[in-house]
Formats: sequence, C-alpha cells, structure tokens
Amino acid sequence: MSPSRARIVVGLSGGVDSAVAALRLVERGDDVHGLFMANWDDDDGYCTAAQDFQDARTVADTLGIPLHRVDFSQQYRERVFAHFLDEYAAGRTPNPDVLCNREIKFGVCLDHARRLGAARFATGHYARVVQGERGPELRKGADPARDQSYFLHALDPAVLGAIEFPIGEMMKDDVRAHARRAGLAVHDKPDSTGICFIGERPFREFLARFIPGAPGPIETPQGERLGTHRGLAYYTLGQRGGLDIGGQAGHPEGAWYVAHKDTARNALVVVQGHDHPLLLARTVITGRVHWLGAPPETAIAATAKVRYRQPDQTVRITPLATGGARLEFDLDQRAVTPGQYAVFYHGTRCLGGAVIEATIHT
Repeated sequence: MSPSRARIVVGLSGGVDSAVAALRLVERGDDVHGLFMANWDDDDGYCTAAQDFQDARTVADTLGIPLHRVDFSQQYRERVFAHFLDEYAAGRTPNPDVLCNREIKFGVCLDHARRLGAARFATGHYARVVQGERGPELRKGADPARDQSYFLHALDPAVLGAIEFPIGEMMKDDVRAHARRAGLAVHDKPDSTGICFIGERPFREFLARFIPGAPGPIETPQGERLGTHRGLAYYTLGQRGGLDIGGQAGHPEGAWYVAHKDTARNALVVVQGHDHPLLLARTVITGRVHWLGAPPETAIAATAKVRYRQPDQTVRITPLATGGARLEFDLDQRAVTPGQYAVFYHGTRCLGGAVIEATIHT
C-alpha cells in the first residue's frame, strides 16, 4: 500500500447505499476493502444474507476491491438480540438498531476493520461526522427523509473520529443515479426493511418463537373487559390493528388503540379516539442519557424525536440526579413508548439520547 493511500474498510451490506459509499472512497483514491457481516445464523427463509453476500461480491468485483466476510452472529445474539427479547418480555418495545450500531457495526466490526490494517471504517449511513471546536460531532444526513443519526446517537464519542459516512451529504436519488452511472448492479435494489440483520418477517410469529404467549384481559381504563390478548409482548402503544375486539356493546363505533400495558396484572388497556388523553404526554422521563459531548449541568432548550422519522419537537431537557432527563415538550406527544429512544438535537447536531422510561399524561 502506498503511503499516500490510506486503507479504509467499508461495511458492504449488498445494498446500494454501502455500494456507493465504497465507490466514493475508490474515486477518492483510498485503499478500499469491503467487509460483509453475516450476523443472523437462522436460515428460516426470511433472512436475505445469502443473496446480500452475492450482491456485495458483485459490487466488490465491479469496484476491484477485496471483500472480507465475517460472522458476528454470536456477538449479535449476546449483545443485541438477548436485550431485545428481555425488553419485549418486560412489556417494553425496544429498538435493536441502536444497539446493533453501537455493539456490532461500530463495535466488533470496527475492531475487525482495524485488524485488517484500516485506520478508518465507513458505512452507507445517511449521517455526517464533522469536526467541531471540541472534536468530532454527529450531524444529520443531508437528505431529511433518510437521516439515520437517530440510530447512531449511542456511539462512543471516541468512535466518531474513526468513522466516515461517504454518502451523508447525498440525497437518495443521487445515490441511485451515481450507482447506475458506475454500472453497479444494485443501483435499483429495494431498500432493506425489518429488524437489523434479521430482516422483514411476520413479527408476531417470529417473536412467539422466543417469548411464549401469555393471554390476559383487554380492558378499558375503567376495567371493563372487552376481550383477550395473546401476550403483552406482541403489542405496542398506539397500536390499532390486531386487537380482535371489534364493536363493543355500549361503546360508540370506532377504532380501539393500545394505551397501556399493565404488566402487574397482565392486562392490555385500550381506548377509543386517536388522540385520547391516555395516548398523549408532554412530559417524558428517560433513563441515563448518552451524551455525545459534555453533559449540561442545567436545563437546556433543544429539539427531540421520540421515534424515528418523527419531525423534530421543541423540548426543554432537564438533567436528573439519576443521570436521566426530564423532557418537557411544547406540544403533546402521542404514544410515547417505554423502551424506545428519545434523541436530542441542536439544529443538525445530534447531542445524544436515552431510553424512554415513563410518561406523564396530559
């Protein structure tokens, strides 16, 4: 390797985003190596890892770069999937992509890239790392419809100095156009969906393989029984479909929504009305905040998201003695879900985030 060509490893997933990330680094003149991760070892017909690996090989061949294949399935099950199951079993709704990024993609995978002689590691995320006055900062991707900084907020701040997001300044349409011009076969491949590394699949059936059903009552807030649920783990706050309670005598026609999981009684509490008061909250309590810079000593004004793709919401963040935070939003937030993440911003800069623990209803 020429001293003027820095080695950089790119996580090649078999999709168009990581392919163009690698392409841009090749065009820059770096010594680029691809790294494909196979992190789910259950071949049940839904996981697309085999086809994704073939697509990654085709991309690497087109770009003329080496491709390495690694299996982190054990680490994924221990560091991500076990937590995922524990949270669902406790009646919460986790977001495994956040842990997957911290523990796998920018954890063991970054370590592997360094063993391959790379000074830096890159992925096809729609996010940016910029040098601020006090070090690297995580910022939103330029494409507001694709920004993935929400899923990256839990990274160790020290990691930011060793990673790159080559398509962070690009729009999705431009990424596909660039791939097409370069002759990359994945230029029109559909985006991946579903759980990180596990893929898209019938979720309730998948979860039932690991968490047995525990039927219990579906009730109104007043305790009136309307039906039977299959297990609290299979429902999420704000959910409308799949309740199987239909019209109920003595109640107006209209949809029912999951408003609360009473784990002590194994009861699912439902309400009518999209904006029922039990679905709304302006105050949210979080667990320990992961700050990407120095934590504030007093309350700060910022914006936050309590779910991916939510528009930024103005909020006042007050640090708590526990290390968590009290979030006071200007507007009602609907179906804020324990186990999910609240992620904080100043403009495009991601300040960090925390797991949602509780809400105070309006």
